[in-house]
Amino acid sequence: MIVYHGSTIVVDNPIAAAGRERLDFGKGFYITDIQYQAEAWAKRMHRIRQKPGIVNVYELDMDLIKNKFRYLGFNNYDNEWLQFIISNRTGLCAESFDVIEGGVANDRVVDTIEAYMANLMPLDLALKELSKHKPNNQICILSQKAIDSCLHFVKHYNI
Repeated sequence: MIVYHGSTIVVDNPIAAAGRERLDFGKGFYITDIQYQAEAWAKRMHRIRQKPGIVNVYELDMDLIKNKFRYLGFNNYDNEWLQFIISNRTGLCAESFDVIEGGVANDRVVDTIEAYMANLMPLDLALKELSKHKPNNQICILSQKAIDSCLHFVKHYNI
């Protein structure tokens, strides 16, 4: 499958450990199969860093990931996804996976997540609000072995 990573640099050799702490799925290398989503991220990084926006393009072997690595996938914004996101964002996640795939906790849903985390919204209402949105897709590769085995740089282009 073709996947994308929005940045301000060419990332031809991704490093899982270079990711930031306390993101949706933990510290790893984030990609998406949604091209415009990576382009939007590259544009955002361009505005923040005042450097050219770059989209890196890769070939990802999902069959190998699902068969040979510890893989976790979320299909919906549901309770399991919500608890996992909260666990990672608060630094409490103890589960270990090589690759995690699922919805992005982006601007469309982050207010709901934060309200729930602050005990301003009960779980049933938070889940009802989250269910109104179709998840964007992100894939986080947390292990370098999975990157080296399954992700192959194809090209990059400027935004």
